[in-house]
Amino acid sequence: MIFVDADACPVKAEVERVATRHRVEVRMVANGGLRPSNNPLVQMVYVPDGPDEADKWIAERVGKGDVVVTGDIPLAAKCVEAGAQVLRHNGEVIAAHNIGPMLASRDLMADLRAADPFMQGKGRTFSKADRSRFLTALEAALQKAARA
Repeated sequence: MIFVDADACPVKAEVERVATRHRVEVRMVANGGLRPSNNPLVQMVYVPDGPDEADKWIAERVGKGDVVVTGDIPLAAKCVEAGAQVLRHNGEVIAAHNIGPMLASRDLMADLRAADPFMQGKGRTFSKADRSRFLTALEAALQKAARA
């Protein structure tokens, strides 16, 4: 199964397309505002408003053999610990070997932003190359899950 932290996910259509090709079920988890899909493999899961509700829902259900798409590093850590494969929207694989430094970097940046309110990063724009890397990574993750 593929779980998508869908509120701000720029690759929902790509997930649906690849999942359909592999006949894999998808759970798009969000606080609301997403259009339901007509695809029988895609289930929209609407969680209550509140901080991290979608993350909690995913973390409680994910397991070995699942694929998770998220940009949320703490959620990614929980999913890696549960045995899932985790992908960021740009195709970067999050795994046991790199989650520690990612969490540390996230925490450091949060501390720096708290210390200096004028330090607001603009973030990189999502590119066609990011989308392409994501499609390649999702394809590889689903093939790996199928072999397991």
